[in-house]
Amino acid sequence: MTTLPPRTADAATRIALYDAEFADDPHAAYERMRRDFGPLVPVDLAPGVPATLVIGFHQARRILNDPLHFPADPRIWQEAIPETCPVRPMMEWRPNALRSSGAEHTRYRAANTASLQAVDQHALRALVEQVATAALGEFRALGHADLLTQYSWPIAFRVLSALLGCPDEIGRRIADGMAKIFEAETETAARGNEILGRAVGDLVALRRRQPGDDVTSRLIAHSARLDDVEMAHQLVTLYGAGIEPLTNLISNTVLRILTDEQFSAGLHAGQPVRDALDTVLYTDPPMANYCISYPPYPIDVEGVLLPAHQPVVISMAACNNDPAVTAGLSAAQLAGNRAHLSWSIGPHTCPARTHAYLIAETAISCLLDALPEIDLACPESELTWRPGPFHRALEALPVRFPAVV
Repeated sequence: MTTLPPRTADAATRIALYDAEFADDPHAAYERMRRDFGPLVPVDLAPGVPATLVIGFHQARRILNDPLHFPADPRIWQEAIPETCPVRPMMEWRPNALRSSGAEHTRYRAANTASLQAVDQHALRALVEQVATAALGEFRALGHADLLTQYSWPIAFRVLSALLGCPDEIGRRIADGMAKIFEAETETAARGNEILGRAVGDLVALRRRQPGDDVTSRLIAHSARLDDVEMAHQLVTLYGAGIEPLTNLISNTVLRILTDEQFSAGLHAGQPVRDALDTVLYTDPPMANYCISYPPYPIDVEGVLLPAHQPVVISMAACNNDPAVTAGLSAAQLAGNRAHLSWSIGPHTCPARTHAYLIAETAISCLLDALPEIDLACPESELTWRPGPFHRALEALPVRFPAVV
């Protein structure tokens, strides 16, 4: 019996993840990928930036649970990537848990996990309710709003800033920088990286001078003894996971509730918001493609040769919808199903998923309680999705409702 050599991809076969066509209908793109390539797909994250996109659930689990062969350290990869590359700020090495392996990863993760676990969940829920009420007060008398910019984003921003002990002025700069980093445009992403670096540095300096009961102060006081540079990069990770993805999780779940009769009817019948959240995380997660690793040498995965030091990107959106695991499941069985990869698995599992669930669930519940007759202000087909290889993010979420004075 002859064993075929592993196949590789050339530039002509790569699929662009950064253009508007992909953003408009990524699930159709994933179906074509599965048909043409199987579970491992040659893609470009930006012009001239090749990667392998993993769209098979079982293959993703293997990779995410194998940090020895799939470490998260990108330093050799980025040697050949110009600083002007639009995706570099989202992928480059930082001294934090997300971009480290081995002992350093363990050290950074221990500090982050301990600092987050000390958050009082009851106080967090009360904080979200307070912030949500204030946000609603800004537009509930108008009868219309853009929930993305007037509700989801302010909640994610204000709650995270409070948790991190971050004053509004510094927080606004951090949020601006992080939003720019998520954009697939060279100048915008580079500028965002610069803004972000300065702002988190200012926050670290402030909390070293004036410690408080907040995540930043607990990170500083942790036995890991993080220096200023390390501290800044822990905060970059927390803000990266806490503003854009959380904003999009809230908005995308509200969109699903407003457009899916299963959930609009179910919520009136007492179905928990958590089921809608998990359905979005399962079928259309706000971080669609991420969990990046960089094999230290060529690796053959099921007949596909993954090049050394080239990014391997997990498509949580595609893996969660892999027919190999979803075939035969009804819509009711998928509703509220938490067997998804959207928080990742293995050593890089999101340490703040409990907090994110609580914030999103509380924010959506407050919205629906305050505005029970809310509806989209335009046909769903007119909504626009922002281009970019990593996120699943709306440009806006316009809604209308009876004005409440």
